[in-house]
Amino acid sequence: MFKVTGGAMPGAARVLPLVWAAEATDGGEKEPAAPLKLDDLSLYSAPEKPLYVEPAAGQLEEHVATLRKLVEPYTGWCQVTYGKLKPKMEKLVQSGNDSYVYLQNHPKDFYARAGIIGFTGVLGLFLARGSRVKKLIYPAGLMTLTASMYYPEEAVTIARSTGDAVYGYAVRGFAAVSAYKQQTHHPMMTSVGDTLL
Repeated sequence: MFKVTGGAMPGAARVLPLVWAAEATDGGEKEPAAPLKLDDLSLYSAPEKPLYVEPAAGQLEEHVATLRKLVEPYTGWCQVTYGKLKPKMEKLVQSGNDSYVYLQNHPKDFYARAGIIGFTGVLGLFLARGSRVKKLIYPAGLMTLTASMYYPEEAVTIARSTGDAVYGYAVRGFAAVSAYKQQTHHPMMTSVGDTLL
């Protein structure tokens, strides 16, 4: 039989619940029971039949899977292209909104100036009969000249930045041409004795 004995820390019996322990009355120790394996417990045993059986793929599912594999490279290309074009389109939409707001609150005589600048472009097309180069240069040149008369501060700013860019390109081109000429005018050296040919 078992004898129930109470044990608690002295003085803590009023605060903490008492701990009761059961001891063997015969005084001998029992052998510890062998631990059970997980497979022996019914709670952890795997069911013999699966509860859900995946149905076989039908003809429609096979066709959809084939179509998805065929279209996959194109969808990837479309996603990459969309990722590249999205910021540009957002900038375009923003500039369109800004232009709309500007035209709603336009400065005085804006439409008259825009009409005169446009008329000089048409006049440039009329004067540039014949050559395709003239059809590009005359309208653009006349419109630029007219716009610079109406907006001189902006024209000076654009001319300075464009002049600096053109000067930079000219210097780089001159350096490239001179380097190319120096390479072609050097006498060739032979590998034996480094004598001139």
